[in-house]
Amino acid sequence: MKELFTKLLLAEAAVGVVALVLVELLPRQLIALFGAANESVYYTDFAVKSFRIYLCMIILACVNKACFIFLQAMGKAAESTALSMVREVVFGVGFALLLPRFFGLDGVLYSMPLSDILTFLIAGYLIHKTYHEFNYHIALDSGVIGIEKCAEIMESLV
Repeated sequence: MKELFTKLLLAEAAVGVVALVLVELLPRQLIALFGAANESVYYTDFAVKSFRIYLCMIILACVNKACFIFLQAMGKAAESTALSMVREVVFGVGFALLLPRFFGLDGVLYSMPLSDILTFLIAGYLIHKTYHEFNYHIALDSGVIGIEKCAEIMESLV
């Protein structure tokens, strides 16, 4: 499972890198997909700025989503749901309402990158905890440590 989780995180990070490169190198072409080809230069310039700011942490967003999915698949629906709700509702909506008071319209644009960074920090903790759980299950299954010691270690993680 540990190897599968690592592969999932790396694959999601790779998808995020590709998406970030596309957003940074081809923003006008992506905006044109939404019917903005004949808009004014001001509209297009603002759309490019918006794409670049709002999606600048897409790599972290992809890793966060992988963490949500994996936790849910591992039967940790409460942790997965809590992490998702923190990103989307608490941070996403909260920052979208709070940051414009200090930074104007740019505050809305920076709300999601900030949400992704903070969610990634929480997801990093959960990833670390999950890796430790995998290590202890491997040690228990291999007989390296006894079940009592493993139970003691698992309780300390909670």
